[in-house]
Amino acid sequence: MTSLQLYKYLLRQCERLPPDACKHYKFAVKQSYKQHKSETDPDRVKEIIQKSISDAKWILKKYSNK
Repeated sequence: MTSLQLYKYLLRQCERLPPDACKHYKFAVKQSYKQHKSETDPDRVKEIIQKSISDAKWILKKYSNK
């Protein structure tokens, strides 16, 4: 998965959240993407992608249990 694919994936996952949470997490995704888009170390990019996917799953699970 590329960083752009991750960005699109995370924004789509935000749509599954309640409206207020969706707005909050979309903003967070956009800010994080801007912060890390210049990262050049392939290992660091993989680490960021794996952590982001893991965090997204945790957030979706958190809101689906409510």
